[in-house]
Amino acid sequence: MSHVNAQIQLISRPQGEPSLDNFKLVEAAIPDLAEGQVLIRNHFLSLDPYMRGRMNEGKSYAQPQGLNEVMLGGTVGEVVTSKNAAFAAGDKVVGMGGWQEYFVVDASQRGVIQKVDATHIPLSAYLGAVGMPGVTAWYGLVKIINPKAGETVVVSAASGAVGSVVGQLAKARGARAVGLAGGADKCRYVVEELGFDACIDYKEHRDVKSLSAALKSACPDGIDGYFENVGGMILDAVMLRANAFSRVAMCGMISGYNGEPIPMSAPQLILVNRMKIEGFIVSEHMEVWPEALKELGGMVAMGKLKFRESVALGLAAAPEAFLGLLKGKNFGKQLVKLV
Repeated sequence: MSHVNAQIQLISRPQGEPSLDNFKLVEAAIPDLAEGQVLIRNHFLSLDPYMRGRMNEGKSYAQPQGLNEVMLGGTVGEVVTSKNAAFAAGDKVVGMGGWQEYFVVDASQRGVIQKVDATHIPLSAYLGAVGMPGVTAWYGLVKIINPKAGETVVVSAASGAVGSVVGQLAKARGARAVGLAGGADKCRYVVEELGFDACIDYKEHRDVKSLSAALKSACPDGIDGYFENVGGMILDAVMLRANAFSRVAMCGMISGYNGEPIPMSAPQLILVNRMKIEGFIVSEHMEVWPEALKELGGMVAMGKLKFRESVALGLAAAPEAFLGLLKGKNFGKQLVKLV
């Protein structure tokens, strides 16, 4: 086994859009294990939009990413060596291993790594449909939108790791699922592969009026639930089509991740339509994870929950893949394959 660990660190904070210059590939020695620790070889690294917010120094729901430290991120991999009775070499585990090939963790701390079974579920899925993105989708849909059969649920970034799961869960509950995605290929996939009832290519609409008209056509009975990943013009267009007592799960606002303001054109509609709008961070709701993962894992194992992955090869490819993710260049869950 190599005693050198490749890592990617954040070496400067972005001013506006992030660039490759904000990151640096370094090598570090792998430390000897203390009692209770395990050494894990990461197989896949998860890249997610929330990481952009942590690159800033300003106040947010999470601590800023430290400078000259390994970029934080979810990983799934295999135990190489263990000095912890609960874990053995060969165990597959998921955790927050960061942007690096290996990581050492004190496994006696509850919840820092979890064993996973790759017999019926692909290992990579534990970073997507059966991981944090899947539980995010489940929480926003089930606990905030809570659709009834026959209602209409709209989701932005519908071909992505979170949005794709939202629509499929909505369909499983008897709702009409309408997606928004960028490009004809993504929209075709959302309808033909994932089973959404309709998908709107937001790139074909230059203003709120045009996008709202497209939503009216796709949602003839209005919108009862909206899962928000984007913000900006898309949110404005959805608000114009929202029904009375509609519910909005605020998951992400990728349109403002570089620090731009995100004005809302008609906030009075919140009052007029008596809307419920709730933001959430899925890591603050750990009590629902077992219930969510049971449903998500069962659906994936039975082929009832489909997902797609964009896979970059090798740790050095992570920064460029991450920048592409922020611009919507990925198709499905963005991963980096490390083994």
